[in-house]
Order: sequence, then C-alpha cells, then structure tokens
Amino acid sequence: MEAVNQIINLSEVAEITLGYKPKVKSNQRPKVGCSREVYEVLYDFWDKDTLELAEHFQVMLLNRANRVLGICTISKGGTAGTVVDAKLVFGAALKGCAQSIILSHNHPSGNLMPSEQDKRLTANLVNIGKALDLPILDHLIVTEDGYYSFADEGEL
Repeated sequence: MEAVNQIINLSEVAEITLGYKPKVKSNQRPKVGCSREVYEVLYDFWDKDTLELAEHFQVMLLNRANRVLGICTISKGGTAGTVVDAKLVFGAALKGCAQSIILSHNHPSGNLMPSEQDKRLTANLVNIGKALDLPILDHLIVTEDGYYSFADEGEL
C-alpha cells in the first residue's frame, strides 16, 4: 500500500459566524400568553395535509416578551411517532436567539393524551433547557380537534 503524502495547511479552517436577521419587526410578531394562543399560532402554521397523516415535532422560538420569533420543524416521522434529537431542538433555539421555547407535536390518531414516551422526552428536554438557561414554557400535543398542554396539566 502506498502512503499518500498530503500537506495539511492548519490555517485553513472553516469560519464559524453567528448572526440573526429577522424578517419581521418585533411588534408585528404574534405574542402568545396562554396555551390557547400557542395552539392557534401552531395550528395556523401546521401543514393540514399531514396533521392526521404523520407525526411531526416542532419548536416555537420566543423572545423575552413571548413574541414568536419562528417555528422550526425538528422531525417528521410516521403514523405512530417521530425521533427527536435534543441537539437539534436546542441548536435551533440558540441559533434563533430564543429566550424560551415551546415544544409541540401532533398525534395523527387524534388522541390528545401524552404517551409515557412523550412525558419522558418532555422531562429530558426541560432539564436540558434548565442547564442552558433556556426554559421550556410548554409542550403541546396538537390535533385537528384541539390540544393538550403539559403546562396547563401541571406536567412541566
């Protein structure tokens, strides 16, 4: 086997930059103050063609005044679940300069009750958020007929 001689230039590395360029003025962003308002914004955003087809996990990013900076789709799954990577959840929140976040996912079955897996995931993400000083204010399960709020039910 022949060794390949390769010269590596240690000064040629990728530059990492941080930036935030909002396209909507702060006073024009929706403000959410309760789970009902969160549901309305999420439901408006959700692709209605997939709401009862496949499970999606989305994160709502909020500024300090609870104005919606944006909504990020973290994962798209199948009819009975989706995989959520905590690094993607918090990567999106940090990149978007969020001061707090709201988790959400849909249940294509229409069942509003959280599964044990939903509860474990929420608890795990809440703990990570505390460590990052990036609080999770709520986790909503969204369906065509309504929503379930972990915060309203005392499960956060």
